[in-house]
Amino acid sequence: MTGNAVFRFTDTVILSVCGVDAPQIVTSDSFDERLAETFERVGLRPGLLQGLAGITERRWWPADVSYSDAAAMAGAKALAEAGVDSARVGLLIDTSVARAHLEPAAAVAVHHALGLPTDCINFDLANACLGFVNGMQLAATMIDAGRIDYALVVDGEGTRHTHEVTLDRLARPGTTREDVLSQFATLTLGSGAAAMVLGRADRHPDGHRFLGGVHRSATEHHELCIGDMESMRTDAKGLLDAGVALGTALWAGTRDDYDWADMDCYVAHQVSRVHTRAMCHALDLPVDRVPLTYPTRGNMGPAGVPFTLAAQADRLDPGDRVLLLGVGSGLNACFAEVVW
Repeated sequence: MTGNAVFRFTDTVILSVCGVDAPQIVTSDSFDERLAETFERVGLRPGLLQGLAGITERRWWPADVSYSDAAAMAGAKALAEAGVDSARVGLLIDTSVARAHLEPAAAVAVHHALGLPTDCINFDLANACLGFVNGMQLAATMIDAGRIDYALVVDGEGTRHTHEVTLDRLARPGTTREDVLSQFATLTLGSGAAAMVLGRADRHPDGHRFLGGVHRSATEHHELCIGDMESMRTDAKGLLDAGVALGTALWAGTRDDYDWADMDCYVAHQVSRVHTRAMCHALDLPVDRVPLTYPTRGNMGPAGVPFTLAAQADRLDPGDRVLLLGVGSGLNACFAEVVW
């Protein structure tokens, strides 16, 4: 069977959403310099990261800042902006792709760092770049059910190690053109953190309503992008084509449930210039309503959607309709509506 999964919420609002920048700026020119000999030997021109992906720079955390540290910084900022006491948080979800180890969950370190109460349920939720939107969905389900009053969704992404080992590997004499192209997407990644506090609409009528959305899967494409903290290999064209096809099918299947043709703002997962333009064209989105963070932040994975939303928050007016568009390797896609 084919179709979309539809989810709706009646009593959930976003109370705050924030992004935290990693402090060290790393330019695409610096990557080109490190790979200059490889590019010349395999017949590739420098400047692909800027010319093709549209990414001029991305950021790194200092070596002594862990992924959980970054997520906790964003979480503390979001709680402060929401004015919510940490003792009242009933759910913490860490949606980070980056992780230092498999066990225990990254959420436990964030829970401890923020001093959350013992009755706060905490766990990781992983779904590639779609994880944060899925975390919002799960949190809203629990809020609407009356199980919790407040949820905190966090994400901390760090690419320093992955970039370093990838650059070292690609600089080796035996590197082929195919090696560079299959690992090109790794160099588009960026570091950063984001967090969101969600609560009950009946207690916070001035909050930003999270109305719901739709989800669709195309898991026959689960081998197009496979990565860990040491490397990521991607069929770039295959992933682009399959992602746009999935987004188009999801969009077409929403017509009976939602009218998203004229939103005030479209906050899309930030991959690159090519992906963003392709999705905007396929869905006929007005490009002036699609804010961009990838040129100076790169692809921050699941942190991209909330980070971009946070960057737009001061430009949004009460009542503006915002559509979150997420696509994650695997493939899964989710579009979700927020009324500001």
